[in-house]
Amino acid sequence: MGNESIMGLDYADRMATITFNRPERRNAFNEDMWTRLEEIVSKLRESLPRVILLRGKGDIAFSAGFDVNPDNPQVSSLIGAVQNHDASAIEPLIRRIRGAIDSLVSLPVPIIAAINGNAYGGGAELAIRSDIRVMDPNAVICFSEVKLGLMTDWGGGVALTRLVGPSRAADIILTARKVGADDALSMGLVNYISRPGKAYEDSREIAEKIASNGPRAVRAALDLIRHSAYLPRDEALELESTKAIELIASGECYHGISAFLSGKEPDFPDIED
Repeated sequence: MGNESIMGLDYADRMATITFNRPERRNAFNEDMWTRLEEIVSKLRESLPRVILLRGKGDIAFSAGFDVNPDNPQVSSLIGAVQNHDASAIEPLIRRIRGAIDSLVSLPVPIIAAINGNAYGGGAELAIRSDIRVMDPNAVICFSEVKLGLMTDWGGGVALTRLVGPSRAADIILTARKVGADDALSMGLVNYISRPGKAYEDSREIAEKIASNGPRAVRAALDLIRHSAYLPRDEALELESTKAIELIASGECYHGISAFLSGKEPDFPDIED
């Protein structure tokens, strides 16, 4: 199976959709998937959409995370390293995985996870590291790593703690319990519960709203949102002012204000990088 077939990239209506396409393995990531993700991030950097959507193929799984399968060469190499207690042999794989995920979620456009099915392990981490999450009412999120004697390593442990707080993160991660949609929504783990079987369609509706807004304004606001929570208050306020000044000076608001005064919907031009 070629790399393009196991992870699709589709552009439409100023949006890009990444589809994890290994339903026979619950869309788990193997070596080919990591290579393909790196290729996709490179393509997205060259031609940034206004919004990125993530989804899994089928209705069973968003992603089961790392493919713990004897046929996965990464597993074989890890087993040898574990048996020899060789941290130096484990580090390159962990760094590579983190690097691929970091490269995706640091792209300067909103990322929406359409949690169309169960999100386990790294799949849960990837969903949590997205900016917005839409969850099917029948799906579950499970940070299952500790059941295998492992822990989060896709950046999801840090992201979850900052999202729901240390106590809730401890409950979710240390018990490895399955979090259903209602529970996930009530604790702020996800933003929306979709209609049954419509997580992707409902995510697209949100993406369309975002894509209709000023792309420079969305990028600036998103960058502030991603970084301000981790800055001291005064630095965060200064960052907001600086970005607002730069955004106004870019002239994008001319299109929005002119349309507003004319009683029309704005049609913002794309950013020419």
